[in-house]
Amino acid sequence: MAKIERFEDLQSWQKARQLVNLIYDLTVHPKFAKDFRLSGQIQDAAGSVMHNIAEGFDAGTNLEFIRFLKIARRSASEIQSELYLALDRNYINQEELNSAYALATETKRLINGMIAYLRKFATKQRNRQTT
Repeated sequence: MAKIERFEDLQSWQKARQLVNLIYDLTVHPKFAKDFRLSGQIQDAAGSVMHNIAEGFDAGTNLEFIRFLKIARRSASEIQSELYLALDRNYINQEELNSAYALATETKRLINGMIAYLRKFATKQRNRQTT
């Protein structure tokens, strides 16, 4: 595994970047764009996923990074919920919902993997310190 030196190297951040761009593409649909509250809220949630991964990367400790990753994961879930409202309001179609929902799910999977890795690494460090 290559050494991760920048947040841009993280697969979860890369996937979150794809997600935020897809969300922005969806929210320019004319009907969606007129709903300033929902389009702004889903854009903010999408940005939150990407930005919290980046911010957490420089948090200084694994526990703090995990905290930011959990926020990012929750924002991805928020996107998934908001997609249903967009579908219900006929701003997007089922195929668009499925595509964005799947990308959010994949992003959450990568975030969960990073959380598991950081927890495992933190446990190893604690065990070394106590022996």
